[in-house]
Amino acid sequence: MNNGPRWDIETLAAHAEDLGCKSLELVDHSDWDVLLRHGLICAATKSHTFVRGMNNRAHWDECHTKLREAIAVTSAAGYPNVMTFTGFLDTTSDGGSRVEPDEGIANCVEGYKQIVGLAERSNVQLILEPLNTRDPAPMKGHPGYQGDHVDECVEIIRRVGSPALRLLFDVYHVQVMDGDLIRRIGQDAELIGHVQIAGCPGRGGIGSDQEINYAAVIRALVRVGYSGYVGHEWIPTGDALEQLDEAVGICDVG
Repeated sequence: MNNGPRWDIETLAAHAEDLGCKSLELVDHSDWDVLLRHGLICAATKSHTFVRGMNNRAHWDECHTKLREAIAVTSAAGYPNVMTFTGFLDTTSDGGSRVEPDEGIANCVEGYKQIVGLAERSNVQLILEPLNTRDPAPMKGHPGYQGDHVDECVEIIRRVGSPALRLLFDVYHVQVMDGDLIRRIGQDAELIGHVQIAGCPGRGGIGSDQEINYAAVIRALVRVGYSGYVGHEWIPTGDALEQLDEAVGICDVG
């Protein structure tokens, strides 16, 4: 967080519990006992990086190993989702190579087909996240990432054809690259396995000083029958607890 010290996991979990939240995301496996003490789960668990992803065959062993490990611990805990990424097109600076876009999509399809059976048997979903490539600022965008348009990720998911590979609909990233959020939610409703939110532009809070009408977005998710988790993954620009409390209120459309 960019204003003051970061919350430790115990403080974050306590705040989440006080606000009525049900989950924290991307919490290290070693800290899942903290979640349990606060009545929380980890609705989106870690696997491989977003740089070295499934679009490059040179990274398959690494991705499959990390996915197998994540599937195992996530399934054992009874948690629903493991995050996954297409990867960058050019990873020559990170010990890899460059792939062309069509090749990268084909590699993703083939690579995921080799792991989705394990996810299905383990009752775990792999959730594929689009990341925007327009914003070059750290943690606000990821120039070089292949799956920057939501339709590209949807194509991969449909071609794999497994209920264990679904879409992580990150509203912030989709807005930066594609917009048309509510229509896209309707079009891709059956593929959405998880949702993340943040203010746009800048990946800040979701209050009135940013461009997305989040109450309308959440109502659209409710209309299409989405019943999963919504994670607020944001960079605080003021009092973090106040912004989190505000976000919970905005998203409480029931």
